[in-house]
Amino acid sequence: MPRKISLDELNRLSVEDFKTVDKYPYILILDNVRSLNNVGSVFRTADAFRAEKIYLCGITGTPPHRDITKTALGATESVAWEHVQDVVALIDGLQQEGWIIAAIEQAEGSVSLQDFRPDANKKLAFVFGNEVTGVNDHVIEKADLILEIPQYGTKHSLNIAVTAGIVCWDFLTKLNKNLTH
Repeated sequence: MPRKISLDELNRLSVEDFKTVDKYPYILILDNVRSLNNVGSVFRTADAFRAEKIYLCGITGTPPHRDITKTALGATESVAWEHVQDVVALIDGLQQEGWIIAAIEQAEGSVSLQDFRPDANKKLAFVFGNEVTGVNDHVIEKADLILEIPQYGTKHSLNIAVTAGIVCWDFLTKLNKNLTH
């Protein structure tokens, strides 16, 4: 019978090593995310999938806060982050630096995540919006790409932390496949 692998056997990076190790070429932008538990969960996902950075925009809460810390499980110490009030100004600056802006939203002209093929030579910034209103319309207009996760049930959306996990996993799976072929 299989046994669970102990934490010591997992051989994870230390916080200090994580800060210096190469990251994957993507960042996460949380714009006006209300739930501090969602913010903490996204930190944990960013750590697990080695994101370069998280930008916390608008009303999105920032560490240190007990609700973020509770779900982040230490990832606020390992993942680089910055608070930026104006998400549109941030996106303008990132685009000038060559980042591809991908809004995660249900919108006209969106690309199904299953059809998305990242370019290994391009850096991506994934934008996640408010839990109720989604990604800001101004961000949608400025985005280079709009990605949508196909859904087949009765609900019209997924929790932002779940969405971030799906998007990060999908991106890294495809990126690593492209790098090995």
